Amino acid sequence: MSDAEWLADVAAHGMVRPSFVPPPAIRELRELTRYRKTQIDVRAAEIARLEKVLQDAGIKLTSVASKVLTQSGRAIIEALIAGQRDPRALADLARGKLRPKIPQLTAALAGHFGAHHAIVAACILGHLDFLDAAIGGLDEQVAARVADGYQPAARLLADVPGLERRSIEVIIAETGADMSRFPGPGHLASWAGLCPGNHESAGKRRRVATTPGNQWLRRTMIESARAAARTKGSYFGAQYRQIARRRGPNKAAVAVAHSLLDVIWHILTTGEVFTDLGEDYFTSRQDKEHQARRLIGQLEKLGFTVQLTEAG
Repeated sequence: MSDAEWLADVAAHGMVRPSFVPPPAIRELRELTRYRKTQIDVRAAEIARLEKVLQDAGIKLTSVASKVLTQSGRAIIEALIAGQRDPRALADLARGKLRPKIPQLTAALAGHFGAHHAIVAACILGHLDFLDAAIGGLDEQVAARVADGYQPAARLLADVPGLERRSIEVIIAETGADMSRFPGPGHLASWAGLCPGNHESAGKRRRVATTPGNQWLRRTMIESARAAARTKGSYFGAQYRQIARRRGPNKAAVAVAHSLLDVIWHILTTGEVFTDLGEDYFTSRQDKEHQARRLIGQLEKLGFTVQLTEAG
């Protein structure tokens, strides 16, 4: 009771910082994007379950095909459900790039697919069709709401490497595209849970995992960071590779996600168009003489005599 009275008194004097409560339109958008993400996760789990059913039946489809539910994979699974068991006939359903692999596919489809496997696989395909329709409907609703009032922000963010339509929609839904809520990019990154945490006890500090934050935005930014790291000629790819060599891919992805949020904050605050710093950003800032001395020292330790001639 005394704690509640103290908090009420502190709040009455304006000493409690208010929480971030987005307007109703953003709260509605959040509900849609978050539910869409849960449906996408369920869909991924159902695909994994379908793969497990095939493996249990001795059908090694993914040993030849890249995924279970390609056009060829779907046709083969539907034929299995319909009662076809001849590996050659099943392999002949392959399309496109899978056609040259028909001999390997024939061997991979020689399993013991039974009636109980067919029942489960049919249920999974039906559930996947339902999820695809639900996700498609949610996509339309989210896109309509973003186009209604947040199209300028979405257009600015579309130029940032690693950000695609769904990730931009999540960023708008979680932040409201209003950066005035966050005094600086560091505050936004901390709110998203993408800052290193500090644990202090008895005057001693030690580094711990990243701070708690908005799990929906954090997950989207880390996924976007991994996509940005694969973008050719991008600063984010160079940053990811530089950090991953020393600290591993996971910490590199978090660092790139933090950088992406910095860029997002500046773009939505200033309205400037994104300009990539380029993949040579880190190498161009190195001291050439220091780099040359370091490499010469390494060669001399290996027993070589080095004489440098500057390129004309």
